[in-house]
Parts: sequence; structure tokens; C-alpha cells
Amino acid sequence: MAGLHPDIQVMAQQVGQFVMGPPMPDIAPVQVSPRVWVVPAADGFPTPANQGMMSNVTFVVTSAGVVILDSGSSLQIGRMVIRMIRRITPLPVVAVFNSHHHGDHWLGNHAFVEAFGENLPIYSLAATRELIAGVAGHEWRSMMERWTNQSTVGTKTVLPNRTVTSGQVIQIGDITFRTHHYSQAHTAADLCVQVEQERLTHVGDIAMTNRIANFDDGSYRGTFTYYDRLRAATGEQLWVPGHGESRRDLLQTYETLLRGIWEPCLQAVKDDKSEAEAKALVLKDARVQARAATMQGFEGNIGKYISLAYLEAEKEAF
Repeated sequence: MAGLHPDIQVMAQQVGQFVMGPPMPDIAPVQVSPRVWVVPAADGFPTPANQGMMSNVTFVVTSAGVVILDSGSSLQIGRMVIRMIRRITPLPVVAVFNSHHHGDHWLGNHAFVEAFGENLPIYSLAATRELIAGVAGHEWRSMMERWTNQSTVGTKTVLPNRTVTSGQVIQIGDITFRTHHYSQAHTAADLCVQVEQERLTHVGDIAMTNRIANFDDGSYRGTFTYYDRLRAATGEQLWVPGHGESRRDLLQTYETLLRGIWEPCLQAVKDDKSEAEAKALVLKDARVQARAATMQGFEGNIGKYISLAYLEAEKEAF
């Protein structure tokens, strides 16, 4: 632009800012096991202030290269994660896994394809790819732009290009990745990825440390089934969530909360009580009260998720 008239230079800069959101500030990765790091998201929901950084991005350093477990909410976040990886290793990113179709877990694919080529393997369940390729992909990209005041503008929809099924083993360098999917939980197609040598499993959004999960696409009963089968298949693990800190008791503590919502709703339906009466029972439940004061998004979402539990309980009871 050096040879352009100053007014045209200013206009070009403004246009560039309009079509590309601002860079994401660096967030230092946290090491959770010898070969696994998490770039953590402090917030559970997207805002202009956090530029959409609402979900963790996890990466595994193998002898063959780096593997990404959920790529983040935008091109800008993905680029930031690549900068953070460079602090740990010079190895290239050689694979990406997307846990499900919600955009904060796959919109960052754009950055990794941009940096490492269009043939970079991006793994997901077949149903996840179909949802991203359809209306859901466009909706999530648009919603993220709106929620962040255009901070994620410039992000393109990049689909997973490899499909996996439950129980599949993928060897990448010296690390064995085993895939898990058992039932509808957070969504109809939630992929958990076990990193066998690290005794660690990335669980996406089927469990969260301190954020109430979005159950619009999910199932309470299905979540409990998923937990039982996942624990039986993996044994004791460090559970790495898409939102919040990694914990060994994560499935147990989150299941306690969810049962505090589900069981009063199921009993209310059996007792022919209204949804309003079910809500009162849930809010009095000690398992819910123990988390209400500190859980991100509780006040704004608990009513909706009680309604979803009540509707699901009605279907089960009748």
C-alpha cells in the first residue's frame, strides 16, 4: 500500500479490519500430563471482551507431531494456539479432532488448515461432519460473530475430512488415540478421545467443571449411560473437558449436578406435578444448591435446562 494516496491507505486498512477480526491475545498453555497441554478458556460463554475464547483447546505432543483436541472458536483463536504450541515444540500439527458440532469446538479448524495444509486430517463422527456441513455450521459461524461483536470475522467453515467410529484406534507417532461414542449426551454425536499412554481422555462437552451445559441437543438419561460406558471402557482417567479444569472426579461431580436436575423432574412427572412444581423441587435439591452460587451461566440457563429435563422425563414416563 506504500504507493497509494494516504486516504486510500486508510480506507484499505479499515476494510481489512472489517473483514478480519482482531488477533487473539496469547494465553499460556497449562501442562496437564507429560505430553498434553491445555490452552484454557477462563470464560464459559462468548463475549466481545473474550473474543470468543470460551472453550479450551487441548494439544498432544507426539513423536510425529502435534494433535489438536478441539480447535477453538475462530481463526484468530486457532492462530493464537499455534503460537502457544511453538513455545512447547517446533513439531507441526499433524491431526485435529472435533468433539461435536457446536462451533466453539471446530471453528478454529480454519487456522490449522491455513498453517498446515488442506490435507491436514480432521477427525469427527460422521454425524458431526454432516451437521457442520449443513445449517448448523453456518449458524454457529454467524452466531459467534454476533456474540463477539465481529471479533471472529474472517473465520471460514472448514469441515472434518476423516470420519471415525466408536472404538477406533488411531496411532500417531508414539501415542495411541482411541475414540469413544456411546449415546446421545451433550449432543447426539459426542466424540471422546482417549490418549492411552497418558491415562487421559478428552471429553468435549459431555462434562464440564464449572459451567452448566447446553442441553438443547442433549439427553440427561443418555448422558448417564455415556458416563457408565465410558468409565467401563477406559478405567480411571484424567478427564479433560472443553470447559473448565481437568479433573479425575469430573464425571462424578458433574453427574451429581445433572442428577439433581433430572431426578426431581422425573419424580414430579410420576407424581403428576407441573413443570413449575418440578422447578421448585430442583432448586431445593442439595446437589443443585451446592453448585448454584459459583457455576457459570446458572441463573440464565437453569430454568431452560429444567424444562428440557421435564420434557425428557415426560417422554420416559409415558
